[in-house]
Amino acid sequence: MNISYIAAQLNMSHSTLYRKIKALTNLTANEFIRKVRINFAEQLLLTGQYNISEIMYRIGINSSSYFRQCFKEEFGMNPSEYLQKLKES
Repeated sequence: MNISYIAAQLNMSHSTLYRKIKALTNLTANEFIRKVRINFAEQLLLTGQYNISEIMYRIGINSSSYFRQCFKEEFGMNPSEYLQKLKES
């Protein structure tokens, strides 16, 4: 999923898509896509069906350090800490 794909599916220009996403979410289009991916990663993590590297590749992030960084920005802890916290609860 990327900006070009979404814009084409919605039959709008890149700039219009950027403006609409910014107006609705106060996030840039790239930040919004990243947020959606990381939230989907959390859902996959909660199912327990996949390990962290499988989830990372399923959501389209190929760098484990970048995935950990994004996940930590969203949830305040890295994915393995998040799993550990869930197991303790």
